Amino acid sequence: MTEDERLKTGTTTVGLICKDGVVLAADMRATAGNLIVNSRTDKVIPIANNLAVTMAGTVSDAQLVTKLIKAELNLIKIRNNREPTVKESANLLAGMVYQNIRKMSMIPGIAHFILGGMDDEGHSVYDIFPDGSIQLVDDFISSGSGSVFAYGVLETHYKPDMSIEEGVKIATIAINTALKRDSASGNGINVFTITKEGMKKLEPKVLSVEL
Repeated sequence: MTEDERLKTGTTTVGLICKDGVVLAADMRATAGNLIVNSRTDKVIPIANNLAVTMAGTVSDAQLVTKLIKAELNLIKIRNNREPTVKESANLLAGMVYQNIRKMSMIPGIAHFILGGMDDEGHSVYDIFPDGSIQLVDDFISSGSGSVFAYGVLETHYKPDMSIEEGVKIATIAINTALKRDSASGNGINVFTITKEGMKKLEPKVLSVEL
C-alpha cells in the first residue's frame, strides 16, 4: 500500500446558515484507502455548549485538534465566566490548524473544520481550511470528498431566509446525494442544530443493506 493510499480520506460535511440558527451535518463513514474502517463515526462534534464542528481529513489530526479546542474553550469559560463567542473560537481553532499542518511529520496533518454556533451577537458559521485560513460563511459550506455532489444540492435549493426545519431537510438531502456518488462517504447522516434554545442532535439516519 502506497503512502497516498494510506492517507486517502473521504467525508461529506455541510454547514448551513438559517434565519433562526445553524445546521451542521456529516456522513458516518471512516475510510483508509479503499477500506471502510468504521461505519458509525461521529463527524459533528460539540466543542462547547453553544458550538460544534464538523471534521474532515486525517482522522488522528482531526480528533486531536478537536480535543485541544474543547479544552481551550473550557478554559476561556472558566476564566471569563461566560461561553466563548463563535468568532474567537473560530480564530483559536484556525490557529491550531495552522500550527498542526506545519509541524514536521511523516503523515501530513490535514484537517478541515466547519465551525458553527450561537452567541449574544447571533449565529454564524466559519470555514477553517486545512492550511489554517478562516472564512466567515454567508450561506452554506461543504467539505470532504463528497462536497462536489453536496454543493449541487445546496446551490439549487438553499434560500437565505429558510427555517431550521428547512435547513435540516436541505442538509440531509445534500449529504444523501453525496452518499450515492462518493464511495468514501456513507453509512448514515448525523445532523446538529444550534439555535437560541440550545444545541440539539437529531436522530441519526443510519443506512444499511438488507440481505
